[in-house]
Amino acid sequence: MIDSKEASAALADIDDIVQRVRQSRIYDLASRIIILWGVLMFVANIATWLAPRGAYYFWLADVLGIAGSFAISAVNQASTGVRSFDLRMLLAFLMFIAFGFFCAHVLGHFTPREQGTFWTIYVMLFYAVAGLWFGTAFVVIALAITALTLTGYFFVTGDAFLPWMAVVNGIGLVVGGLWMRRS
Repeated sequence: MIDSKEASAALADIDDIVQRVRQSRIYDLASRIIILWGVLMFVANIATWLAPRGAYYFWLADVLGIAGSFAISAVNQASTGVRSFDLRMLLAFLMFIAFGFFCAHVLGHFTPREQGTFWTIYVMLFYAVAGLWFGTAFVVIALAITALTLTGYFFVTGDAFLPWMAVVNGIGLVVGGLWMRRS
C-alpha cells in the first residue's frame, strides 16, 4: 500500500513523463517539417541569386513546402495515429500567406531585399508564437533567424544578401530542425 503523498508523487512523475513524451513527439514532427522548409528556402534563395529573372518561379517552393508539410503529417498520422494537420491547418496556412501577401504587395510595395527580410521575419513570428505552446526550441530558432536576418538586411551589401539569406534562413532552419531532434 502507498499513502496519498506517494500516490501524488507517482502521479506527478507520470504527468511529467507524459508531458516530455508529448513534447518529444511534437519536436520530432516539427523537426522534419522545419528541415524540409530549410532545404526549400536554401534552394529558392540560391536559385534566385543565380537566376534572378526566374525568382517568381523559384518561390513556388512555398507550395512544395505546404504540400510537403501535409505529406509529412500524413505519414506521421499513419504511423502514430495522431492527427496533426487537418483542414483548419490548411486554412490557417492560407490565411497566413494571404495576410503576408497583402502586407508585402498591397500595403508595402517592398523591394526584393525587403521582401526577403519581411517574409523571413514574418514566418519566424509564427515559429515564436508556436513556441509559446510547444516549447522553447521554436522561440530560440525564431529569434536567432530573425536577428541574423536583420543583421544581413542592415549590414550585408549588394549581391551577397541572397546567399546570406540562404545560409541564415535555409541552413538556419535545417540546423534548428536537427537541434530539435536532440532536444
